[in-house]
Amino acid sequence: MYLHNIFTRTHSLCKCHFVRKISAQITERKFDNRKYQYDLLVIGGGSGGLACAKETALLGRKVAVLDYVDPSARGTTWGLGGTCVNVGCIPKKLYHQAALLGKAIKDSKSYGWNFDESKIIHDWGTLKDAILGHVRSLNWGHRVQLKQKNVDYFNAKGSFITRNEVEILHKTGKKENFSAENIVIAVGGRPKYPDIPGALEYGITSDDVFSLEKPPGKTLVVGGSYVALECAGFLTGLGFDTTVMVRSICLRGFDQQMATLIANHMANDGTKFLHGCIPLKIEKAADLLTVKWESKDKQLHEDTFNTVLFAIGREAYTKNLGLEKIGVEFHPDSRKIVGQNEQTSVPNIYAIGDVLLGKPELTPVAIKAGRLLSHRLFGGSTQEMDYENVATTVFTPLEYGCVGLSEEEAIHRFGDNQIEVYHAFYKPLEFSLPQKDASQCYIKAIVSKTNKKIVGLHFLGPSAGEVIQGYSTALRCGFTLEHLQQTVGIHPTCAEEIVKLNITKASGLDPTVTGC
Repeated sequence: MYLHNIFTRTHSLCKCHFVRKISAQITERKFDNRKYQYDLLVIGGGSGGLACAKETALLGRKVAVLDYVDPSARGTTWGLGGTCVNVGCIPKKLYHQAALLGKAIKDSKSYGWNFDESKIIHDWGTLKDAILGHVRSLNWGHRVQLKQKNVDYFNAKGSFITRNEVEILHKTGKKENFSAENIVIAVGGRPKYPDIPGALEYGITSDDVFSLEKPPGKTLVVGGSYVALECAGFLTGLGFDTTVMVRSICLRGFDQQMATLIANHMANDGTKFLHGCIPLKIEKAADLLTVKWESKDKQLHEDTFNTVLFAIGREAYTKNLGLEKIGVEFHPDSRKIVGQNEQTSVPNIYAIGDVLLGKPELTPVAIKAGRLLSHRLFGGSTQEMDYENVATTVFTPLEYGCVGLSEEEAIHRFGDNQIEVYHAFYKPLEFSLPQKDASQCYIKAIVSKTNKKIVGLHFLGPSAGEVIQGYSTALRCGFTLEHLQQTVGIHPTCAEEIVKLNITKASGLDPTVTGC
C-alpha cells in the first residue's frame, strides 16, 4: 500500500509537470505567433491609463504601461498614479480638509469647547509629510495592483515610431522598441506658465505647492481657474496672506452666478482679489519676489511675496510623443488630441482623460472611459462613454457642486424664455451657533419649461460633493421638478433645501429660506 501511494503521487506529480510543460509550450508558441508584443500598450500611468490597462489584463490580454514624470520647472517629481493621486485631487482635498479643521477649531468655542487659542499653531511640515506619506502609499498600491494583474510596468518614456511601434527610453538612458496592436495615450496635462520674465525661474504651480519644504508664506495666486481658487482657499484657511490675481473672470466654464458667490465668500473669508490684472514681471531679491502687474485701467503696480503660484490653465503633455510622425490629429494650441469615442485619427490609437479635446478633465471620467474602451476593444462591448451630465465639485472654502447645464448654457441651448430657474438662499444649521456668514449659501435648479425636466443643478455650501453625488444620479435618470418637490427631505440637512425649492427667479420674490 505504501509503495502504491508513493507510485500514485509520483505519477501525479509527473503528470502535473507534463501538463504544465505542455501548457507553457502552448503559451510560448502562442506568444511566438503574436504579430505584436502586446495587445495593448498604455502611455501614461494616471487614473485613466491604469484603469484601462488593469481592465484589459482582467480580460486576458497582454498589457504594458509606460509612465515617467518629467520634473517640474522647480524640480518636483512624483510616482505612479498621475496628476490626481500625486499633485491633484488627493493632496488638494487633504489640504482643503486641513483648512476646514482650522476653522472648525475656532467654531467649536460656540459649542462649548474651551481652549487657549494662542497655543493653536499649524505646522506645515507635519501636514506636508503626512499627505506625501499617504500619496506614496497610493503609488505603491498602484504598482502592486499592476503586478497582481500581470501588467508589465516600465518607468520609462514612450514616443511613436510607427502606428504600432513605440520607442522606450528608460531612466538609465537605455532604449528599446515595443510593438502593440492597440495603443492608448493617457499622458494627461501639465500646468502652463505665462510668458513673462521670471515666471519659470521663480514661480511654482500646483505641481509644486503640495510638497514645499517651507511654508509658502505670503502668496500670490495668478489665475481664476478652479485650481487657483482651491489653492488660494486652503492657503488662506491655513493662515497665509493670500491674494488671487484674475485677468478676466473666475471659474470660466462654470455657472457665473455661482462663481461670483464663491469669489465673494472667499473675499469675506480673508482672500484678497486683484480683478482685471495681468502680471508683467517677477524679480527676486533675497527671499522675496517682487511682482509687477498692470491693472485694467493700464496703471502699473507692484508688491512683494514669498511665493507666486501660477494656475492659468493646463496643456496636454503630448509634445514629445511624435504624434506628427504617425498622423494623430491634435489641437495646435492646447495639443489635446482630437478623437471620436476615444479613437484618434489613427484607427488603432486611442486617447483618454485630460489629453482628449473637449472632454471634462475629471479623474472619474478618465477611469470610466478607460474601462469602457477596454471592453469595446477586447470584451465585445459596444457601450460608449457618456460625457453629458457629469457632476463635479470645486473644493473652495465654501464648496460648490454642480451637475448638468449652467444657467448660461441652458439659455444658449434652449432660449431664455424656455427655462425656469428655481433658487434659494439658505443657512446651514451648523452656521447658527458660531453666527457664520451664510449669505453665499445658495442653490438653484434649472428647469426646462417644455417637459419640466431639471437640466442643471447647482449647490454652494458645506459638503457639496457629498450632496450633489446623489442628485447627479437623479438628473441622469431624467428627474423632473415634480419628482424633486415630491421628495421628502432629510431633516436637518443642507441637502433637504434642494427638495424644498419653490421660488423662481422670474417671480422676483425673496428666495431666502426661513425656519424649518
